[in-house]
Amino acid sequence: MYRMEEKIIDETKQGEALVLENSSANSRKLYLESYGCQMNFSDSEIVASILAKEGYNTTSLMEEADLVLVNTCSIRDKAEQTVRKRLEKYNAVKKINPKMKVGVLGCMAERLKSKFLEEEKIVDMVVGPDAYKDLPNLLEEVEAGRDAVNVVLSKDETYGDISPVRLDTNGINALVSITRGCDNMCTFCVVPFTRGRERSRNPKSILEEVNDLARKGYKEITLLGQNVDSYLWYGGGLKKDFKNASEMQQATATDFAQLLEMVAVAQPGMRIRFSTSNPQDMTEDVLHTMAKYKNICNHIHLPVQSGSTRILKEMNRQHTREEYIKLIDRINEIIPDCGISQDLIAGFPTETEEDHQDTLSLMEYVKYYFGFMFTYSERPGTMAARKLEDDVPEAVKKRRLTEIVDMQRKHSAYRTQQFLGKTVEVLIERESKKSTTDWSGRSEQSLVVVFPKEHYKPGDFVQVKITDCTSATLIGEAVGQSKL
Repeated sequence: MYRMEEKIIDETKQGEALVLENSSANSRKLYLESYGCQMNFSDSEIVASILAKEGYNTTSLMEEADLVLVNTCSIRDKAEQTVRKRLEKYNAVKKINPKMKVGVLGCMAERLKSKFLEEEKIVDMVVGPDAYKDLPNLLEEVEAGRDAVNVVLSKDETYGDISPVRLDTNGINALVSITRGCDNMCTFCVVPFTRGRERSRNPKSILEEVNDLARKGYKEITLLGQNVDSYLWYGGGLKKDFKNASEMQQATATDFAQLLEMVAVAQPGMRIRFSTSNPQDMTEDVLHTMAKYKNICNHIHLPVQSGSTRILKEMNRQHTREEYIKLIDRINEIIPDCGISQDLIAGFPTETEEDHQDTLSLMEYVKYYFGFMFTYSERPGTMAARKLEDDVPEAVKKRRLTEIVDMQRKHSAYRTQQFLGKTVEVLIERESKKSTTDWSGRSEQSLVVVFPKEHYKPGDFVQVKITDCTSATLIGEAVGQSKL
C-alpha cells in the first residue's frame, strides 16, 4: 500500500489512544485505540461518549486501564495484521494486570468474532459497528466473567441521537456522520458485510450537531459516509418505513445536494468537506451546490479503483471508464479549481497489462492532486474471494503499483506547481511537523500548506501567497487574515 499526501485522518493518529477531558465523577479508566478509515475514528467518538456515562475516563497509559478497546479495520490484510500485533501487546499487559478487560470493536469484530472469542480466546468482548449502544450490557456480562458478543447488523441504527465526544482536541476539525453502511457490493470490499446495508441519518439531527460544533468554535466539518452521494432521507423516515414505492414517492425527500446546501447555509463561517463519493452516485446538483457556496471546499475524493472498463465490471463498480471521464469533465467545467483525489487498486484478479495501461492513461487524463494506492489483497467473504482467482503474481502487483505511484508523484508535483505565485486560503490546524516556527493547514483542495507562524494561531483562516512547493506541500508566506 502507498499513500500520497497527508491523509484526511492524520497518519500519526492511527493507533493513538483517545484521551479526553476527565470527569471527577468517573472512577474507571478506558484505553481506546482506533485504526482504519474516518468512519472508525468517528465511531470511537461515539463509543467514548457512551462509556463516559458508564463511569469511564480515558487514559493514554494502557497499563493502568480497566478496559482496553481497539476499533478495527478489515479493508486490507495489513490493517488486520497490525491489530493482531496490538492484541498480543494487550494480552501481555493483561498478564500483569489480570483485572484488565480487552474488547475488539468495528469491522474485524464482526468478521472474526468466533476466532477472537472461541478459538484464540484473546479478548473478553467483541462488538460490531451497530452494537455500541449495547456496550453497558456487554460490560455487565464481562464483569460477570462471561464472554460478551454483539455483532448484529442493524437496518436503521445511525447513532443520530448520540452527541459524540471529539477526537480532535484542537477544536478545529470534526467528523459528522451522515450515512452508515453501503449497498454497492463492490466485489473487493468487505464493508457491506461488516457494516451492513446503507441508511441515512435524519437531516435535523445532522444540522443540530453541526450547529453545536459551530457554537463550540469548530471551524471545519467533514460530512462522512461510505458513500455520501447516495444520502437520501424521506420525510416519513427510512425506506423500510414505507409500504410501497408510491407511498415513498409522495414523501418529502432530502438528497445529498440538498443536505449540503442546508449545512452551508446554516453555518456560512464554517468550512465544509465531505467524503467519500462514488462516481455512479454523484450528481450535477452536488457540483452546482459546491460552486454556489464559498464555504464548501473545492475538493472531491472520487475513487476510481481502475481505469479499465473490463476490470471495473469485474469489480462490480457501477460506472465505466467513459462515464468516469465524463464526470471528471463536468467537475472541471462547473468547478474549475476543484482538487480531485483517487483510490486505485493494482493487480485486481484477471488484470492484464492492457488493463494496467488503461489505469495509467486515465491518471494522465485526470492528473489527480493526490491519491491512496494499494495492491489487491483478497478479503475473505467478498465476491472476489469467492468467484475470482487471485491470479496476478505479487511481483507484478508491486511493479504496477510502483508505476502508479510514480505517475501520481509526477501529477502531484504538477498540481502543486500550478499554485506558485498564487494566494490561497488556509485554515491553520497545527504546528508543522518539520519546524516549530511554521504553521500547517490545508487549502480548499486539501493540499497541505506550510508558512511562518507570525502572530496567527490554530483555527485562523489566513491568506497565504505560495512561493515554493514539493509534490506534497505548498510553502508560502501569510499576507493577511481572512474570514469565509
